[in-house]
Formats: sequence, C-alpha cells, structure tokens
Amino acid sequence: MTLPAAVLFDMDGTLVDTETLWWESAAEVAAGLGHHLSDADAPEVVGRAVADTAAHLVRLTGAPRPDDVAADLAGSFLRRVDAGAPPRPGARRLLAALEAAGVPFALVSASPRSVVDSVVAGSLTDVDFAFTLSADDTVRTKPHPDPYRAAAERFGAPPGACVAVEDSPDGTASAEAAGCPVLVVPSLLPVAAGEGRYFAGSLADVDVAALGRVLDGGPEGGREGSPKGGPQGVILATSDRSFAQTSG
Repeated sequence: MTLPAAVLFDMDGTLVDTETLWWESAAEVAAGLGHHLSDADAPEVVGRAVADTAAHLVRLTGAPRPDDVAADLAGSFLRRVDAGAPPRPGARRLLAALEAAGVPFALVSASPRSVVDSVVAGSLTDVDFAFTLSADDTVRTKPHPDPYRAAAERFGAPPGACVAVEDSPDGTASAEAAGCPVLVVPSLLPVAAGEGRYFAGSLADVDVAALGRVLDGGPEGGREGSPKGGPQGVILATSDRSFAQTSG
C-alpha cells in the first residue's frame, strides 16, 4: 500500500458540520432580498464560494450591489460559525491517525479566511494542519483546480500523489481537475460516481489504509480510474466489506 504524500481536506461539510450553517446564512440573506431559498438553489449554494452564491442571488433578485450581498453572506456565516461548528463524525479520529502515521495534511477550503480561521481556532483547535488555504488565497477557488494545485505545490508533491477528501460536487470537481484522486464523503448534495472518485458514508468509516487504497486506485491497484474491469466509483469502508463497487 502506498501512503499519500499528503491528504488535502475540504472543510465545510467534510471536517466540520458547517454546510447547514452556510445554508441558513444564504436563506437569511436571500429572504432579505425577497427570495425564498429552495432545493432549486442548492447547486448554487452548497459547496460554493461566497462570491458564487452572492452572484446567484443577485441574478435572481436584481440586487444592485453584489459586494454588499457577498459581505452580508460572509458576515452571517461567520457569526454562525463563531457560535459553534461541530466536527463531522470520525473527523478528529482520522486526523489523529494521519498524524500518528506521519502523513501530513492540510485544509483546502472555499470559505473566506475569516471563517477558516474561526473554525481552526474553535472546532479544529490543536489539529496539526501543515497549512490552511482559503478562498482568499488563490485567484480562483473551487470548482476551479487552483486551490488543490496550490496545496500540492506547497507540499512539493504532484497532485496525483495527494488524496483530496471532499463532500460536494464543486469541491470534487476542483480536486479532480487538479489531478488528485478524491475520497468523497457526501453531505447535503449527492456526488456522481466517476473515474478516480471513491466514496465513504462517513469519515468514521475511513482509516489511513483506506486513503492509501484511494491512491493505489482501489482494491486491485491501478492509480488511474476505477478498479480493473470494474464500474466507476468505489465505496470505501473499514469494515469487512472494505470495497463495495457501485455502478456510475
């Protein structure tokens, strides 16, 4: 088994349960603009950067100042995160296991720096991240590949030697476009199966060995795409049914 050169973790919905807080913030701002947020808005909210959701609300409502909408979203979200953002099940255990195994890891988020710093100082305090990246640290954020490319570069490793851990379609697309194999732990939105994507129901089902298998390309090896002869998408778990293949 090959260990990853580094593990690159998304934050919202992956390590901490903040996607619901982000949805509440978007709903609050949308209501102030006269729009009721619904499931139809989810692709423009879940896993999206503040600027993207602000642009969506401006398109819907005709609000005249996109920067003000973005500021309202960021402020509302930060207030909620400051009040408490609980870790996702299994997150702290997996981070501790990586540290014990000597595998470095970083936080790669599409949230603003203020929110990232609040979470790291709160729910993820004492976690030994090599570094954190926010939406403010690259020219383009998710779903573009820039954040994951920048993270791999900071580790001095090719993206294909790093495993990204994501929960959303946009985050998965970002990591995939950067060239990282991706472990997907879906939260609010489903993520389609595809080559180079591996799935777990919870971080509680993932250990260091499972991340190594993601890098190796599944139970039969082969670092590109799905297992040899198998359908796209693999469900990882640490129980006896370590790999259950799923059709794409």
